[in-house]
Amino acid sequence: MKRRFDRLAALALLLGISASGAHGQALPASPDAAALESGQEIRAQLTPRQYTTLSSEMAARIDRIATRVGERFKKGDVLVAFDCAAQKAQLAHAQAVLTQAEKTFVINQRLMQLKSTGQLELDIAAAEVEKAKADRSAAEAAVAKCTIIAPFDGIAVDQKAREFQYTNAGQPLLDILDDHGLEVELIAPSRWLAWLKPGMAFKVEIHETDKSYAAQVTRLSGRVDPVSQTIKVIGEITQAAPELMAGMSGRAVITPPSGQ
Repeated sequence: MKRRFDRLAALALLLGISASGAHGQALPASPDAAALESGQEIRAQLTPRQYTTLSSEMAARIDRIATRVGERFKKGDVLVAFDCAAQKAQLAHAQAVLTQAEKTFVINQRLMQLKSTGQLELDIAAAEVEKAKADRSAAEAAVAKCTIIAPFDGIAVDQKAREFQYTNAGQPLLDILDDHGLEVELIAPSRWLAWLKPGMAFKVEIHETDKSYAAQVTRLSGRVDPVSQTIKVIGEITQAAPELMAGMSGRAVITPPSGQ
């Protein structure tokens, strides 16, 4: 009887050990989850503060693209120039019509002083001047679209059209960004809102450079994702780091205040 009891006890012990091992394999610890639960490390990505896609505002042939991918430019530089012979001719015509209207108005003013014409003729001449000015403004606006000016200092990252190509209005031409104004985007647990505030300092470790950089929180998103219970956090690098580029990623190390 005792021998039978010992065998049953050994079998129960063996089954208990097997079940424990099976459960341990079914629910492995996730390193990412563990890091998130520690309340200190989250993934980070560098994004440009200013970036845009420059598009054509007119249907015309591209004469020149002044910047290539990877080349830098200054605010106000001409990046794309179109063939605008027709638009410039229309501007010259509008200017000539305005000059004629202004001279006619001056003559009618003198005739009015000599009482050789009436007020109606003078008013019509004045209206013709205003109409010619409006036409000239429209022609100037059309010529202004013949060049695309850089809206900020930056670098070209993608070219979507080529020189001598005919483009339509709204067609994308260049992707540009300001690579000196980089921000750090983080997705943090919403429970961190109890202590995570703008101005808080943290460290960013970037994989591509294998370096750590000082940073600080600049602003928080105005909405919490109810599904993942996370919130977007925006920060900025507070030290000179010319080697950093948009799209680089790594991890942010944020230390909560004592007592949190």
